Amino acid sequence: MQKFKDRWEIQANWQLIFPVLGIVSLLFSSFLLARGIISNFFTLSEDKELFIITISVISLLLFIVLLVITLKLFKALENRWNVTYRWELIAIFIAFAITGSTSARISDPILSLLGLSKETTNGWIYWPLRIFLIFPIYQVILLIVGWLFGQFKFFWWFEKKMLRRMGFAKFLKD
Repeated sequence: MQKFKDRWEIQANWQLIFPVLGIVSLLFSSFLLARGIISNFFTLSEDKELFIITISVISLLLFIVLLVITLKLFKALENRWNVTYRWELIAIFIAFAITGSTSARISDPILSLLGLSKETTNGWIYWPLRIFLIFPIYQVILLIVGWLFGQFKFFWWFEKKMLRRMGFAKFLKD
């Protein structure tokens, strides 16, 4: 366990929550992806044992692939993002995941309140409006979730950098 703590630069036991959440999230994502892939080929009612074995094997393979990709991303972004500790990268990735999912989930009900839905609105209107709506929601939620994960400083820096690149530098004070 000490090797693991040293590798991820964990000084306090509470910081172990981030690797645990990261692994659980990766396992769950792998399962959801595997279930989506398998459900295209057969249903659970056809052969329960084969379904369970197949989904388990595909979940495990996807988990390994996603873990390798994630660890390579950590290596590439560790210096670029200038984080103090490696465990912070996990917290940042989790915050990005929660923010993206939450803003996408929130935008549909908001559009419904405005009387716009996929069924009644032309796709050329609906999707640009949804993306346009997601953007400010995402920015606000990113700062809130980043603060909850103890990474407000990073996410504030990230927001300012992104807004500058989009041409909103005149609205930002340093």
